[in-house]
Amino acid sequence: MDSPEVTFTLAYLVFAVCFVFTPTEFHSAGLTVQNLLSGWLGSEDAAFVSYHLRRTSATLLCHSLLPLGYYVGMCFAASEKQLYSLGQAPEAWRLFLLLAVTLPTIASTLIYYWSCDQWACHPLARTLALYALPQSGWRAVASSVNTEFRRIDKFATGAPGARVIVTDTWVMKVTTYRVHVAQQQDVHLTVTESQQHELSPDSNLPVQLLTIHVASASPGVQAFDIRLNSTEYGELREKLRAPIRSAANVVIHQSLGDLFLETFASLVEVNPAYSVPSSQELEACIGCMQTRASVKLVKTCQETAEGECQQCYCRPMWCLTCMGKWFASRQDPQRPDTWLASRVPCPTCRARFCILDVCAVR
Repeated sequence: MDSPEVTFTLAYLVFAVCFVFTPTEFHSAGLTVQNLLSGWLGSEDAAFVSYHLRRTSATLLCHSLLPLGYYVGMCFAASEKQLYSLGQAPEAWRLFLLLAVTLPTIASTLIYYWSCDQWACHPLARTLALYALPQSGWRAVASSVNTEFRRIDKFATGAPGARVIVTDTWVMKVTTYRVHVAQQQDVHLTVTESQQHELSPDSNLPVQLLTIHVASASPGVQAFDIRLNSTEYGELREKLRAPIRSAANVVIHQSLGDLFLETFASLVEVNPAYSVPSSQELEACIGCMQTRASVKLVKTCQETAEGECQQCYCRPMWCLTCMGKWFASRQDPQRPDTWLASRVPCPTCRARFCILDVCAVR
């Protein structure tokens, strides 16, 4: 392949991936379907359901046009292949063009079907119709959803491609191509999974992500999963009427302190272990008096005479949890992004140490 062809292919691939998955930079630049077609889509706050009927359709059509856009671009980037002339284009490219034309054709046909009878065939409209009273239609339910979405007390979180919205009556998940809707009084919610990340890319803080399975008792309503930060779990529970069950193996950390202790313990596990002399007997932790001392402060982050950390000569006197709580108590609550890299004094002798100096006792 020639250099212009390779360059265009790589550039278009990056653009297509970012256009579909829309990172923060694309949102800031306004390179999203919602922003480019804002005049036609209308306002989400004014008419939530109508907005997403159009948005999901427009998104599907725009994304289906990406292969055709690549082919048109290659007509200029690789002009020697004569792709603009079907009779002279290589057979592989003719097959690609057929695929590139077929995708938007199928998408257009599907969108036309959705829009029949004033969008009554759209998946969102069909879901809302399941909750309509016999003497009314899906538009009456849509009006209720619109009204509740405009209220300022709704719960809303998540990235643009996986937003979670909970109003007084509805639990909704907004994705790229679909909007899942379930009525609160009909749902069963279960925390099925939790993922612990030592650092969040947005805030450089430990984060726990929860996956909650939302299943409706109404037949025909498809179940779906929502994901949110564990620190938002309490706010979600306050907005929900139905209880949230948890799987037996899921532990939820609802505060930043809980998340820090989890991260603190995982970091200590990878530090070098400290071997207790056979003549020394471990005593109960002087912090909680409930468990035996399980950590020893040993300067391992740098050489003995280097850095701000100091060698601690205290015997093992603290358990891992109490040491983590002591470490967290010495931090600035307004600067949680500095906690993991900070240094604190030993609770007994005041020698300064960092997390790399906390060694588990073996």
